[in-house]
Amino acid sequence: MIRINLLPHREQKRQARQRQFVSLSIGLAFLGLALVGLGWVVLDRQIENQEGRNALLKSEIAKLDEQIKEIDKLREQTQALLSRKQVVETLQSNRTEAVHVLDQMVRQLPDGIYLKSLKQIGAKITLVGYAQSSARVSTLMRNLDTSPWLQNPELVEIKLVASPLAKDLRVNEFTLNVSIKQLAAPDEGKAAPGGRPTPAAPGGPAPAAAPVTPAAAPAAAPAAPPPPGKAKGAKDV
Repeated sequence: MIRINLLPHREQKRQARQRQFVSLSIGLAFLGLALVGLGWVVLDRQIENQEGRNALLKSEIAKLDEQIKEIDKLREQTQALLSRKQVVETLQSNRTEAVHVLDQMVRQLPDGIYLKSLKQIGAKITLVGYAQSSARVSTLMRNLDTSPWLQNPELVEIKLVASPLAKDLRVNEFTLNVSIKQLAAPDEGKAAPGGRPTPAAPGGPAPAAAPVTPAAAPAAAPAAPPPPGKAKGAKDV
């Protein structure tokens, strides 16, 4: 028996395909939205994790900065303590230096020379005085050069001037520079004969001595030259 379909089957198939296309499009749209939402969630979670890491790094960097500041403070305190220790050691090694220098001035000063002033700046001593002749100044320089506490005498100026006590008498006014030797500190209770310190052994280390301030160096009271004709001058400085 032959059946003839007179219904609009093509229109029904077209509508079915349209419904299938619409449903497929809606499914794909939902799938795309789901994928976008999933990607956004994943990216947001990664961003949150990275922000947490950044915050942790910032907090650790802040802690390290504080530790670095504390280390800098400790380093400054250490340097300050070392400086104080060096000052104390310097004062300990140089506490008798001025006494020995004055003692050597008295010992090495020849007859016919009278000191007017004595000034110490660091390890350099400047002597100003009067001499009966230039030969006596040369003798003074030789004596200072052989002193265990003094070295490198250098004549700055010598000139003929009128004596402060007698206008008709001419004397030599001189200015002399001399340096203090850096010697090893002698043992307590031990000293070389004549009250002179024991020099450091050859090749041995010598203690570092800081310059003595002008306030720490005693200045000699001006001593007026003796009356003319007096052979030996007072050696008090």
